[in-house]
Amino acid sequence: MERFIGVLTEHCAGKFPLWLAPEQYLLLPISDKYNDYAKEVQEQLAQHDIRGRIDDRTESIGRKIRDAEVSKVPFMLIVGEKEAEANAVGVRKQGEGDLGAKSVQDFIGWFKEQL
Repeated sequence: MERFIGVLTEHCAGKFPLWLAPEQYLLLPISDKYNDYAKEVQEQLAQHDIRGRIDDRTESIGRKIRDAEVSKVPFMLIVGEKEAEANAVGVRKQGEGDLGAKSVQDFIGWFKEQL
């Protein structure tokens, strides 16, 4: 089993398929005042068995995105004022960049199609 995991990690270069990734998304609030909205989104995603966490550090959004790219998290979900008002998330795919804003329910449906 250990050899298999080693071969898989080396073959994928740490960029696991979406269904196997330990964290499928990372929620990135623009500032601390959007942490509550990020928690609401996280709860909605957890109800659909989508794994991830909130990066609530007090770093800039650029730094959070760069760190998520380096750690090879498949999706980065950015939440700010516009997204909170529209019940949406800004979607970025690792290696591809910005995919635009989607409502949370649209993202859930689109995400399940990606599996």
